[in-house]
Amino acid sequence: MSEPMKLTVLLAAPVEVVRRALTDPAELRVWLTEHARVELPTRYEFWGRHTPEGDAPHQRLLHVDDDTLRFAWLLDGVETTTEISLRPEGPAATVLTLAQSHVTFAEAISGGTIRGVLQTWWSLALANLDAHLAGQPLLPKVDFTSAEMRGELLIAAPMAKVWESLTDSEQASAWFGYPIGIEPWVGGRYAMGGFEAGHAATVVDVEPGRRMSVDWGPIGVTTWELAESAGKTKLTFVQSGFDEQNPPYSGWAGSVSGLAELRRYHEMAEWRPIWLSAEVPGMEPAPAAG
Repeated sequence: MSEPMKLTVLLAAPVEVVRRALTDPAELRVWLTEHARVELPTRYEFWGRHTPEGDAPHQRLLHVDDDTLRFAWLLDGVETTTEISLRPEGPAATVLTLAQSHVTFAEAISGGTIRGVLQTWWSLALANLDAHLAGQPLLPKVDFTSAEMRGELLIAAPMAKVWESLTDSEQASAWFGYPIGIEPWVGGRYAMGGFEAGHAATVVDVEPGRRMSVDWGPIGVTTWELAESAGKTKLTFVQSGFDEQNPPYSGWAGSVSGLAELRRYHEMAEWRPIWLSAEVPGMEPAPAAG
């Protein structure tokens, strides 16, 4: 078995507060899942429409103590292992590291197994955990029972500033945490990994300052639309034009998790991303936050 995928985030809450959010079923039902049943030290289960293969609980608790939670999770016939560890970072912050086995970059790209969604699904879950701890509205969770992919986000910043951060390559690369090359005109490139990385999506519609659509081929078209809302900016984001029998859940979760950081980028006086590192077997590790 390959090395596990690892995601490490810095959360602005004490360890005991983060631990409660991870183990209290009422809190889990807010930021993670539709249904949760926790009876420590013997049971840790979650399921529902926001969970991969969430028709029933498929977790088996392996270990829990004050700073570690580890459980087996049966997905696509394979028993994977998830481990979440906590470390205090001063009195009011926590470093959380999540390790998930049986995830590779190749699976995420091919979509050949539901395990391919785990990298972006966990990324969105941790972004929503951060929002929950900060008292912020959550981003839309993935609904594995639906082919509708639409959400809204309210950002306390002028439309012009939000538009600039969505369409300027340097700013988008900063808040998304991965190089993005953007040519914000019809026919322009939208290149994950930067312009030198190879294949790029195509910008197919632009209304400067307000709306842009990007065609990703088989996984459909992403559209961002901005509107003024009581002195803030309402960002509406939609994924459309894909095979509804095979919705691009992994790509959708990745896009939405990035928008959580976009909000923090605009609303924090001294912005720093929550992400400290991300390591996925088969993919170059993301750089640590500076």
